[in-house]
Parts: sequence; C-alpha cells; structure tokens
Amino acid sequence: MSSTPAYIRKDVTFRSGEDTCAAWLYLPEGVTNPPVVILGHGLGATREMRLDAFAERFAQAGIAAFAFTYRHFGDSTGEPRQLLSIKKQLADWDAAIAHIKSRTDVDGKRLAVWGSSFGGGHSITVASRHPELLAAVSQCPFTDGLASAMALGPKATAKGMPTLAKDLVAMVRGGEPAMIPLAGPPGSLALMNAPDALPGYEALISPSMPFINEVAARVIPTIVAYRPGKSAKNVKMPILFCVSNTDSVTPPEETIRYARTAPHAEIKTYDAGHFAFYLGEPFEEIVADQTEFLTRHLKPKAR
Repeated sequence: MSSTPAYIRKDVTFRSGEDTCAAWLYLPEGVTNPPVVILGHGLGATREMRLDAFAERFAQAGIAAFAFTYRHFGDSTGEPRQLLSIKKQLADWDAAIAHIKSRTDVDGKRLAVWGSSFGGGHSITVASRHPELLAAVSQCPFTDGLASAMALGPKATAKGMPTLAKDLVAMVRGGEPAMIPLAGPPGSLALMNAPDALPGYEALISPSMPFINEVAARVIPTIVAYRPGKSAKNVKMPILFCVSNTDSVTPPEETIRYARTAPHAEIKTYDAGHFAFYLGEPFEEIVADQTEFLTRHLKPKAR
C-alpha cells in the first residue's frame, strides 16, 4: 500500500435537531462523484477513537467515508454533555444521511452505513428505516439490551440503580446529571465491566479528543429495552455482520440469531474480542473484509 494517502479529509459539521454534529469527510483522490459510507461509533465513543482508520481504508478503495460524532459527545454540540439518548443518536444518523444526500462532491444515491458496537446496533435500525441504502455493515453489534444486561450480570446491573434514581431526579428538577462510568474494571460500577472493556477503551484514546469515561445514568433503562437486532428482518439491502466469537459485551449467539433473519445477510465471525478490532492484525482482517463487501455493493469507479 502506498505511504501517500489517496484521499483528502475535510472537517464538516451538520445540523441535527437544535445542535451540530462534527464529522470528517474522506474524499478519494482521482474519483469523481464517489459512493459514500457513513460511520458511527459505539457507546460514548467519538470518531477520533479509530473511526479514522476504517475511513482511510475505505477512501483508499475509492469510497468516500463520512465519520461523525453524536450530539452531546466530543466536539459536537448538545447540553448536557455526555448524554446518551438512543432517540437522538438515531436522529443524528438520519441527519448525516440527509447531509450526504445534499452534497455535490459525492454520490448520495450510492450510500451505505457502518456502525460498531452500539453503533453497530444503530446501523441495523437505520438500515431497516432507509431502504434506499445499498449496503450496511454492523461490526460487533449491540443487538439486544436484555441479553447484554444478563451478560453483565444482575449484581452489576443492580449497582447502577442508586445512580439511576439520582439522575432521574436530576432530570425532573433540571439539575446536573448523575454520571455512571462507561467502562470499568471487573466488578465495578460501569455500563461495561468485562475484563477487556476498560483496557479496550483506553487503547483507543486520542490525544486530540480525550475520552470522557462517563454518561448520564438515565440511559440505563433505555439501553436494556433497546433491541435493534429485531429490526434485522426488515433490512432489505445486503448487510455484513462482523461477529466476535468471544464477545464479552454483545453475546455472539444473540447477534448471529438476529443476523440470520436479515434477508440478504452476510455473516463473518472472528476470534478477536469485542475491543480488539480497531488495532493490529484483527483490524487488518476485518477492514479487508468490509472493504471487499462495500466495494462489491457500492461499485466505486476505478481511478
């Protein structure tokens, strides 16, 4: 692979509701009107946490890549900070799609979505709602909140209840949110406390956008109730599911069961863990599979 990037990167913002999402648009050089893949990250993560690595590879294959950060996180706007709203994040996806369709430097009719972890669940939901998409990629997807809560364990889930109660009171009274860690050591109070969760997040931290390891606790009941895997049966376009056989956060058995309900699913399994796919050999393997899939369905023109 050439050491010189075959793309240019633009800083972009787009409106979502009353706020603004920050994004990067990777445009492959020498390609007129390229197809586009939109990338969204996982639980509390920002685009600086290795979405650029995936976007670069897709752009080098002639596919424009649009990596964005949800409202309330990173350098996107939205108050209070660190508020994880599933409804708002799905609206951010819709706004990103609308923005891409409005641009003149890409082909908004040849469009795909790519999501990882919690964003992988969102990509299923979004694909089920946007039949005009040509393809979707769901990496280590969160597919069933109840299954993930059971994987976390009832004791760990119960630990969050006092903080949740405090945050619900704050929400009603308009006070500062009560926060819960996104990732923590085994046995600790956190949305994810598998052995690889905290090291997995820390390995992705970018100096340009420090990772804030907390979210408003009010998200807990909505996460448990969120079951994006149920939307897989309504995804009409080809969708690639990349599943970790040893996933500590999103049980692979549930993911595969849901994936098989998608009419045009392709399922690939890997031995790397949930947080391992952003770096090293696991990254190289998975991004090659995803690039082949997106190239096949978006059909970028040769330079």
